[in-house]
Amino acid sequence: MAFSLPPIASLHSPLLEQSIAVLQEYLPSPTPLLDTIDRNIPVSFKQLVAEAPLNRLFAEALAEGEFDDFEGRTIRLEVNGGQPGITIGFWAGRLRVVESPGEATIRGSLAAFKTLAERRQDPDQLFFQRRLVIEGDTELGLALKNLLDSLEWDLSPRRLLFLESV
Repeated sequence: MAFSLPPIASLHSPLLEQSIAVLQEYLPSPTPLLDTIDRNIPVSFKQLVAEAPLNRLFAEALAEGEFDDFEGRTIRLEVNGGQPGITIGFWAGRLRVVESPGEATIRGSLAAFKTLAERRQDPDQLFFQRRLVIEGDTELGLALKNLLDSLEWDLSPRRLLFLESV
């Protein structure tokens, strides 16, 4: 007797979505756990894990020079509370993970960053609602926000893990 999985369409049912929403509402935040993990992972490992997917995600924009205005600049992305976070810089045509506080910091909840990445809400609304906050060099942070908002990008795991071509 063979066991079959339900079709993908049935995995997007209202009941499943409501169940996930309830779990997200009442489960404890993963931020403290992520903070502990983040503090114990060396930057060299973060570079190994994050740089290739970032450069793959934005390969077309990098090749077209869209990030050239960010040459030598650093921006930190942080989950509320200061940790976990990652600082990203741009050098020699590549996005790099660096150990630095960053010239600008974009801070928000995991949910706000997920909403931004999935483009489920206008980025300006996330900032006006204070779900995302820019600190430090706000001009640099706004320039990055505007660039990311203007680009087409695919966050599918297959694309990020090099299983699909650009």
